[in-house]
Amino acid sequence: MCGIVGYNGTMQAAPILLEGLEKLEYRGYDSSGLAIRDGAKDIEIVKAKGRLRVLAEKTDEGMALAGNCGIGHTRWATHGEPSETNAHPHVSEDRNVVGVHNGIIENYQELKEKLQRHDYTFYSETDTEIAIKLIDYYMKKYREGPVDSIARAMTRIRGSYALVVMFKDYPDEIYCARKDSPLIVGVTEDASFAASDVPAILKYTRNVYYIGNQQIARLGKGTAEFFDIDREAVEIEPSEIKWDAEAAEKGGFEHFMIKEIHEQPAAVRDTIGSLVQDGKIVYGESGLTDEIIRNTSEILIVACGSAYHVGLAAQYVFEGLARIPVRVELASEFRYRNPILNQNDLVVVISQSGETADSLAALRLAKESGIRTLGIINVVGSSIAREADHVFYTLAGPEIAVATTKAYSAQLIVAYALAIQYAYVRGQIDEDRYTAMIAEIQTLPAKMERVLDDKERIQWFAAKYSNAKDMFFIGRGIDYAISMEGSLKMKEISYVHSEAYAAGELKHGTISLVENGTLVVGVCTQNRLFEKTRSNMVEVKSRGAYLMGLTSYGNYSIEDTADFTVYVPKTDEYFMTSLAIIPLQLLGYYLSVARGLNVDKPRNLAKSVTVE
Repeated sequence: MCGIVGYNGTMQAAPILLEGLEKLEYRGYDSSGLAIRDGAKDIEIVKAKGRLRVLAEKTDEGMALAGNCGIGHTRWATHGEPSETNAHPHVSEDRNVVGVHNGIIENYQELKEKLQRHDYTFYSETDTEIAIKLIDYYMKKYREGPVDSIARAMTRIRGSYALVVMFKDYPDEIYCARKDSPLIVGVTEDASFAASDVPAILKYTRNVYYIGNQQIARLGKGTAEFFDIDREAVEIEPSEIKWDAEAAEKGGFEHFMIKEIHEQPAAVRDTIGSLVQDGKIVYGESGLTDEIIRNTSEILIVACGSAYHVGLAAQYVFEGLARIPVRVELASEFRYRNPILNQNDLVVVISQSGETADSLAALRLAKESGIRTLGIINVVGSSIAREADHVFYTLAGPEIAVATTKAYSAQLIVAYALAIQYAYVRGQIDEDRYTAMIAEIQTLPAKMERVLDDKERIQWFAAKYSNAKDMFFIGRGIDYAISMEGSLKMKEISYVHSEAYAAGELKHGTISLVENGTLVVGVCTQNRLFEKTRSNMVEVKSRGAYLMGLTSYGNYSIEDTADFTVYVPKTDEYFMTSLAIIPLQLLGYYLSVARGLNVDKPRNLAKSVTVE
């Protein structure tokens, strides 16, 4: 979950590294550090606790560090509390090896004890220091070069890691290695770059290399060579980044999150464009076929966080339209409960980054069991995208705010399209319904824009209730799935205690928590469930709750119950999640702003959860 940047070129490295780390600060922000080298001189290291701004001020925006080769890191703590001592880069005793790391080393204690038997001492509480000193140990023991020493260390390390390392005796080179954690390499005519994610280097190059699992890279000034764990040279084809660098900037908005909320219509429009041609859903390069769809016996959707909530909404759509059984699984639980899998199942893994550790582990478990896998991913070339049997990409572009919005909406579109195609191929809907549903999906971007036009009312409401301490979201069917995501947004960025419940479950205990002034959001977009949910809203209102209603235009009777109502345009009820979620995203955003919180970087959270 940490952010890594490396640079080896002809310009001053420190300002470039700081600029790249700023683009990656969403990955971690409890400490940061730089290691800079000026030719054959000693490597200079500067660290700082807290936000990246502290490091920038400490180094005079990088100008205080001379040198055109260096590595940088912004940390989200796993082993060891946030401190300058635990901040990266970490070094061997004689500074023979200096490196940064993203990931988690599971057998760090075993490796530490091994190194202690060889007179190594440790100054930090991190697993990273152990990895750096293990590389140093093998380099001195076998008197071999960086690639060999890194490869030997990789064979001993269990867990996930992306490593970027500099060596005292190799002043014009940087070395990288990865296993299960994201790392890319970019090359220009006279420089090379390493980074955890594309935005860090997009200003300088659009051509990137996605380092494979258990591979090593040697970066010169404008060169990149790749090796496998057996130290054999390997070829990696470069990929061209299509989206604009400005997409990773705020573009005049106060925060990335509100910018990305407004980018949802475009993200949905672009994703639809990749899935629909001439009024039909296309498989593209995914490898999915009608035969696979016909032979699928059950769909298992595996995901974490907001992607899991996409799965909850998708379950209603798949089962309602295609009449195929669907299970939605938390990726963090999936592999630990020995799931029952059948050969004709399809495991669908949803992840924005394509690097989510638990989701990646679930994918690998399915593949080991011989089960077909499909990824819904936003990052081309990510681990899940490479390893899944079939991949559908969401065209959301870079998402910087920790709390997802546009990636969530784009994932929903892929889920809708797959459900419609499953229903049509399996004979559950006819061609007229198929054509009508595809046409309706294509109206969603414009309808989302209409919802955004009403944001000032939600801003007013959020300011009025900015002191809320408890909030409940209730709904039935798809509305329950919407409530789950709305509640998560509230928790993530506003730090309000918020829970979502299936409305019918209120009277089984939860209603005892409702008291005067408790804010309850009732989501009522499903017509056949409207009256039932409204009756549950009446129950909580009679116990003192203040009610916000969320429904579609035409359901004006809700105003007889709700104290404040938000309306969204009508669409096919299977697609209501795409419209109804936007007011809840805005509610969370504006409430966070009213409370003076850091919207884009909420405490204790990171964008990509690449460790368990």
